[in-house]
Amino acid sequence: MAEESTATEPPELTVDVTELTALLDGRYADVRAKVRTLLPAYASVLEDAETMSREAFRERVKEVVLEIAGTGAAGMGFPKEYGGGGDIGASIAAFDTLAYGDLSVLVKVGVQFGLFGGAILQLGTARHHDAYLADLVAGRLLGCFAMTETGHGSNVQALGTVATYDAAAGEFVITTNTEQAGKDYIGNAARHARVAVVFAQLEVAGERHGVHALVVPLRDDAGATLPGVRIEDDGHKMGLNGVDNGRIWFDGVRVPREALLNRFADVTEDGAYVSDIESAGRRFFTMLGTLVQGRVSVGAAGVSAAKVALTVAVRYGLQRRQFDTGAEDGAEQLLLDYGLHQRRLFPRLARTYALHFAQEVLAGALHDVFSGITPDEESRRLLESRAAGTKALSTWLATDVIQECREACGGAGYLAVNRFAALKADTDVFTTFEGDNHVLLQLVGKGLLTDYASDFSDLDQLGMVRFVAGLAVDTVLERTSAHKLLEQIRAVLPGGNDDWHTDSGLRDPNYHLAMFRFREEHRIGGVARRLKRGVDSGMNPGEVFSRVQDHVIAAARAHVERLVLEAFVAKVEALEDGDLKLTLNLLCDLYALSEIESDAAWFMEHGRLSTQRSKAITREVGDLCRRVRPIAGELVDAFAVPGELLRAPALVGGEA
Repeated sequence: MAEESTATEPPELTVDVTELTALLDGRYADVRAKVRTLLPAYASVLEDAETMSREAFRERVKEVVLEIAGTGAAGMGFPKEYGGGGDIGASIAAFDTLAYGDLSVLVKVGVQFGLFGGAILQLGTARHHDAYLADLVAGRLLGCFAMTETGHGSNVQALGTVATYDAAAGEFVITTNTEQAGKDYIGNAARHARVAVVFAQLEVAGERHGVHALVVPLRDDAGATLPGVRIEDDGHKMGLNGVDNGRIWFDGVRVPREALLNRFADVTEDGAYVSDIESAGRRFFTMLGTLVQGRVSVGAAGVSAAKVALTVAVRYGLQRRQFDTGAEDGAEQLLLDYGLHQRRLFPRLARTYALHFAQEVLAGALHDVFSGITPDEESRRLLESRAAGTKALSTWLATDVIQECREACGGAGYLAVNRFAALKADTDVFTTFEGDNHVLLQLVGKGLLTDYASDFSDLDQLGMVRFVAGLAVDTVLERTSAHKLLEQIRAVLPGGNDDWHTDSGLRDPNYHLAMFRFREEHRIGGVARRLKRGVDSGMNPGEVFSRVQDHVIAAARAHVERLVLEAFVAKVEALEDGDLKLTLNLLCDLYALSEIESDAAWFMEHGRLSTQRSKAITREVGDLCRRVRPIAGELVDAFAVPGELLRAPALVGGEA
């Protein structure tokens, strides 16, 4: 058993909230400040959600979205010639700051400017940009993004809606062949959208060419549904009831040939299908890849929602007292002084900081790819993978943090006025919005296993199984180099192998990184072995994948966790020496060690942790929590959530 440390306690840190906020805001500090200044004017929407009828709330949300559009805050990612700001990175910063406010407003902004507008911008060409962008950026034309169907969500390639080209008329005929092929859960569809970007199987001269997108009118200027279009309301939802989700069916609706969003494929006047991308699979994934901004945005919104919840819960813990501590003055103890309360909140606070910096890296990559700074295919594929994985972790973060913070505020947290009810209800869909998190991690896992091979875009799940099974398994394992990481882990311990079972070096970021990398690489190699063993034994590839699906998810999650830690470590290392760097280093240590602690069984099972060292990590996490306690208030204040949006004066306005 290692002895308890007798070292002198380190001095308490001093946190300059303004300085930390500036660091968190990063290169788009002015954009975030503009949105934070804008949000209090719409704080009443949070109360409207509780008091208005659904129809009235929807109209109120639409009004706010149009007002925000008028400020330019919603259109920052669009070209300047159409009224936008010409900066994709700025649009992400604006969006995740909007997530401090009402999330129905946020999602309606996302539907209008991210999904509908983004599809026209990224999948269309000049004719579509000229026809639609200026009006949609200004909010004069409201639209929707009609991809998901009742019968098909994640499996977009199998959508049932069909767009058949009528060469004689020069038109596409949009048809919903079955009830299950109806577009479903479509934001803006039930009431406000006049136009939809519709994803359908493209059929030309009797031949199918896969899923493509077309611009299809839904309503006239007066709001009446057009002939051949049937729309129903999806009804009351768990949350986000300010967004008018609906179902759409098409019965022979005709649109001109020019309605096809033709950046990647087109149909000539005489009815010939043309595309520079020969492979249907590659074309499909290239098309979807241009829409990655939605996943980046949803992940960022999840982190922002977690920040709101933590701000309320930490401030509440700094003023709510509970139980006599035996002090001479008889004062009860603050909740945040209890070790268990610290354990519940502070690792989650550290994780929120970690994912903030991971999102920052991701948003930067998105900006670089779509601004033409890094337009190469490898950068685009890495972006798609990172966006999928970070979105999954960020939205799961929101679900976990909001629930724990609600419980940490006791009965007060159950009152709607204190925002947790809305935060829980409105963010719950984030884990399946823009892709089910488990499906997204399968996408990440597929990329890891095939190493972004040349035929990556053509591989479905069964193809991926066959691809990996066709490799010499040693090739996959050599690429993972997990065996080399064992030595890296030992090398960062001060005494080498002698310190393997002690608490030495626990706060060394190189140790943290080596542990995260070992876990990732070992899991990738394990999946490869299982896939090959299953196929070699004659098992059906579909059955093989089903049996290893949980291992694929675990490998993908370990990969993304490593990326998150690397982003955090790099951020800390780039800072000048001082209290700010020490503060973030403290949070980085807490994130890394609490993650290792939570997966201690796996590390012990694979010989990377002794029982003694595992206990040392648990003690270290507790110590780090105690060091965070004096600066906890400043750490959430640095999120700079406008006070009007917290809606909890009794919870957040007391002593620190």
